Order: sequence, then C-alpha cells, then structure tokens
Amino acid sequence: MYALTDSVQQFSTGMFLRKAFLLTLLLASGSLPVFAAGPSIVLITIDTARADRMGFLGSKEGLTPNLDALARRSVVFTHAYAHVPLTTPSHATILTGTYPQFNHLNDLGTPLAKDIPYLPDILHKHGYQTAAFVGSQVLDPKSAAVPGFERGFDTYDADFHSRQPGEDRYHSVERRAMVVVDHASSWIHQHSNSRSPFFVWVHVYDPHDPYDPPAPFKAQYADAPYNGEIAYVDHTLGKLLTGLRTHGLYGQTLIAVAADHGEAFGEHDEKSHGFFLYDETIHVPLLVKLPNERTASARVEASVGLVDIAPALLQAVGIDVPPAMQGESLLNLTKTRTGRGPASAAQVVSPVPSRSMYSETNYPQRAFGWSALYSLRAGKYLYIDAPERELYDLTEDPKASHNLATTSKAVANTMAAQLEEFRRKTSRAKTAEPDLNTEDLEKLQALGYVSSGLRNAGQETKERGPDPKSKIQIANLLHEALLAMEDDRYNDAVPKLDRVLEEEPSMPLANLELGRAWNSLEKYDKALPWLRKAVDLTPESGRAHFELGMALGETGDWAGAAKHLEAAVKHAPDSDELHFDLATAYEHLARISNATEEFQAALRLNPDHYKANLMFGRLLGMHDQPMAALPYLQKAIQLQPISPDAHKFLANVYIELGEKENAIREQTEADRLKALSKP
Repeated sequence: MYALTDSVQQFSTGMFLRKAFLLTLLLASGSLPVFAAGPSIVLITIDTARADRMGFLGSKEGLTPNLDALARRSVVFTHAYAHVPLTTPSHATILTGTYPQFNHLNDLGTPLAKDIPYLPDILHKHGYQTAAFVGSQVLDPKSAAVPGFERGFDTYDADFHSRQPGEDRYHSVERRAMVVVDHASSWIHQHSNSRSPFFVWVHVYDPHDPYDPPAPFKAQYADAPYNGEIAYVDHTLGKLLTGLRTHGLYGQTLIAVAADHGEAFGEHDEKSHGFFLYDETIHVPLLVKLPNERTASARVEASVGLVDIAPALLQAVGIDVPPAMQGESLLNLTKTRTGRGPASAAQVVSPVPSRSMYSETNYPQRAFGWSALYSLRAGKYLYIDAPERELYDLTEDPKASHNLATTSKAVANTMAAQLEEFRRKTSRAKTAEPDLNTEDLEKLQALGYVSSGLRNAGQETKERGPDPKSKIQIANLLHEALLAMEDDRYNDAVPKLDRVLEEEPSMPLANLELGRAWNSLEKYDKALPWLRKAVDLTPESGRAHFELGMALGETGDWAGAAKHLEAAVKHAPDSDELHFDLATAYEHLARISNATEEFQAALRLNPDHYKANLMFGRLLGMHDQPMAALPYLQKAIQLQPISPDAHKFLANVYIELGEKENAIREQTEADRLKALSKP
C-alpha cells in the first residue's frame, strides 16, 4: 500500500481526535451510543456511460456541464477501467472491492456470499445510515437478480416488476433518473439533520439501451439519442448536487461518480456491450470529491480500476480496509496542495507507475456457448486472451485496430503469462450457483440480458468455444431482435431471429423468441415448430411450455395445450395468469372439476382477475350453479362495467334464478354496450 496523502492524514488525525474526545465524554456520562463521526458519502453510478462523452475527459459535445463542474472540485482519474462490461458484476466489483474471479457475481442470480466484504455493510456496522436507490430491475434483490445486494442497507429502493400489457418500461423494469434522484433526495432531506453520517448509493440506468431520453432531450438529440440520455442524466444529477448544497451537505460530503461500463457503437462490430474488452466498453469515467475539496482539479493519469473505489471510500472516512478487498485505494495515487479551498489550476498527478488492469467477460460463454475472454492492460499494451489472441499497442493504435499477436509473439507470450498469474493470485473457488429460475431470467430479458439459465439443458459449461469475434454479428442480431420484441415490433424481430437461427439453430432463446413472435402475430402454425424445439432444448423453461401450450390451444389441440400449461404452472405456481390459462384448457376438454380448481387457484392469487371471475362465473352458470356463479359475475362487472359479456352472462344467471327484471336489465345493458363497441 502507498503512503496516505497529506490531506487524508490530516483528515484521519482530526477525526481520531474528535472520536477520542467524544469517547471520553460518553464514558464519563455512562452512555455510549454507536454512531460514526466520518463524513457522509454519496456514490453515484451511471450505467453504460462512455468515457469519451464526458466533458471532463475531453468531450467537446457539451453533454455534461454538471459533472464537469463537479470534476473541477474533484480528483479525476483519466484512465479508469471496468473489470466486467456488464451491470451486475461490475457493481459487485465496485461495492466489494474484489475482482469478478474472486466474488463470482458474474451471472444474474448468483448470491453475494456472506464472507465477501461489502461496502454498505461495513459502513453500516460503523454507524452509517445506508440507502440505495437503483434505476433497473437488474439491480433489484427482490427480483432475484442480485440476491444479497441489500446487505447492510437500511433502505433499498427498487421494487420493479415485469412489464404488463399497456405498461411502459419506465413503470416496470426500469425508471427514469429523475425518479431515482427524487427518491434519493427525499431520503437525504429526511436524514440531513441526523447525528450519524449517511452512505447513499444512487444508480441511474438511462444510458442503457434502448436509448429514449425524455423531453426536451429527445428532440434536442433526435439524431443521437444516446447522447441525449447522457445529457439527461447529467441534468438530473445536477438536481441531486443542488439538493446537497441546499441542505448544507455538499462541502463536507464525499462524492464519487463512476460508470459501471461503457457502450460500443459498431467498433470491432460490437453493438451494445458485454462481448468484448476494448476501451469503448471498459474505459469509464471516474471522479472523487473529498470533503473540503482537498483534491480539487487534480487529474490522475495512472491506471486505476473500479475495484479501487471501495477501499478509497473506506480510507477516506478512516475505516480499516478489510484484507479481503483486492483493490488499492485511489487516494494513494493523489497528492494535494497545502492550504484551503480548491486549486486554481488543474494538477496532473502520476506519482506511481500504472498498475496492470485486468478485465474479463464470460457473457459470450454463459449466454451463447462461445468463448470467455480475459484481458490485461500493462504499459502501452492491451492483451486479450481469446481463441485468436490479440495484442495492441494503444500508444500507436488507440482504437485497437491492428492485432500484433502474431508479429510480437514474445510480448504476447509475456502478457499471457502475466494474465494467467494475475488470475491465479486473485481467484477463489466458487461457492454459490445462480439462484434464478427460468421465469426470473426471462423477466430480465426485457432489459436485454441473456443468462446462463437459458443454455441447452444438460449442456456442459466450457470456457473455450467459438471466438466471439467471429460470432458478434449473431449477437447483434439477437440483441436487436430482443429490443424489437420488447417494443412489440414482432414483424421486425422475425427476420432477425430467422438469421440468428440459420447460424445457431440450437440456441434456445432464439427458438423461443421466434415462436413467441409468431404467436403474437397470431400465426400459431408457424410458431409451433420453434416452440417445440425451445421446449426440447430447455424443458425447464416455464415460458417455453407456456408459449407452446397457448399455440396448441389456438390450433385446437387442447390436450397438448393442457400438458404444456401444466408444466408451465409447475415452474410458476404463483402465476394467476397461468392458472387461468390452464383452467381454460381444462374447460375445453370438459374436465370441469380440474377447471374449477384452476379458476379458484387463479382467484386465490388475484381476486381481482377479471377474466377468471367472468369465465368461472360463466362455467358455474352453465353447470346448474347459478347462485354460486352470481358473485363472480357481479365482481366481473365491478371490475369491467363496460363489458358486454359480463352483463350478458349475468343476465343468463338471473334467468336461471327466475329473476326476470334483473335479467332484462342486464341483457339490455349488454346490448347497449355491444352496440357502442361496433365501429
């Protein structure tokens, strides 16, 4: 470890003296409450933010005036790198201070092991009030995407759900940055006068695709919507920073801002992120504003990683860094001037040689069965361990366009050995497997994520498969198809999925999505072969069974439909919709007792399920149980008062009960509503 900087030494010494004085008073009074005396911390993570869009890192596009202003009061790390180009594992590294090969949170649903050091938990145990405000379901512990991420948080503000018909993504699987910031600002306001400091993590997801900035940024950046998302996020974070000033918290609060990874726009043929380890997705913005702005306007050019953030925050507030944390404090790389207030001119600081920076992605392997990739940045070189290994001189070739691995074999061999040794020293045995069921995984597809739970059933996991460089166009097509499916653009998705399956005929997800697209277009005969194959490839997928069951029902094969809907219900027994669909299949098969059980199951789970009330009431009425049918049909009308069917079925029940006036009233209303519905 490097020596503490002057400002950190002064800060730590002062804090020690304050703690000692307080301890003396408390011991004398016989009272010893537990609270921390360090500064409050705000950690801001921006999803999918490229470093080259930040004004403080050289962008001339004017997208980030608020972050640029913050940077002038901070130390900026110009060469900061992510260790994984994916949201969940990158945030795991940020919050644990450990590499992905150590914490193993590289797959959705993998639980955070209790023996992994975790920044929120450490701060909470030292008296901090802790809160998280996240912008996406992919960071919601309740969705089972990140089990254990709530550890140490007093408040974890997430609460996402699957997108329902007619519902937009910003009220289901993600939310706008302004909503996140409003929630965080409200919490900070409520805790601004507390004796205890706070740690607040604010995560904004907007720059992640699909790019859809709100007004006025949507119009202003119509030709570059990603830039619009960056500008919107900067505007929103400006509101957060203004709120800190309003409450008198800004000066004394430690503020750190980082992106979890970047984004590719066709560089190396990659669109989006997750597959490659080039600078477009690995080089990230990172800045830290210390209390009293002791490092204002400093710029550190030495290479750092996101793994270094947690140790830095702990060091800055005087808490010992756990030995298990593998990062090195960012503060060890800063030198500050003496005196008070911000520096008048930028300081470029590189007091020590750059460390080697490690990154990896096993997303191609987990999601598609292709090869995992590993990289090392050392000196001027970027080395990537792939089936066709790569070596780039980034000084001469900053875009990594000319692979030197075959012409500079000695350098490539040396870096390969260094990479292998680094992984050996920083890895630990995996102790937990992903805890997502297929329903959870398929929910997260709405955010563009493919996970290992959708591999071929029984398929062995192999690190070495086809080189992703040779398969990236397939990945791009699948990604575009998934976005089209999410936006209900099924006609756009079909040709893309066809092309994916020409190259990868045994890809379960592509088979499922193509079948689902044909189902959505009501071309059920075309859906059947793809859905049958999806079920064969992933018999554990409840969604595949559901889609096949629905297609079979629509083509008149109700026995086949019931079989697959039964399988779907086993995978998702708490789904009121699945119980309703199975009841419908049983009714078509004249299995009345089974249909009754399933309708009742649906209504136990959701008493306000309109169709279940309607169709169960109809079923009871048709089988000589009009009195039993009455409350269900009345509830259906309460839920959907303009439904002609509900009034018609209720009229039939009143006829059976001999209530002629009520029957006439309901039939008249049914006729009126039906007439109104005609074009």
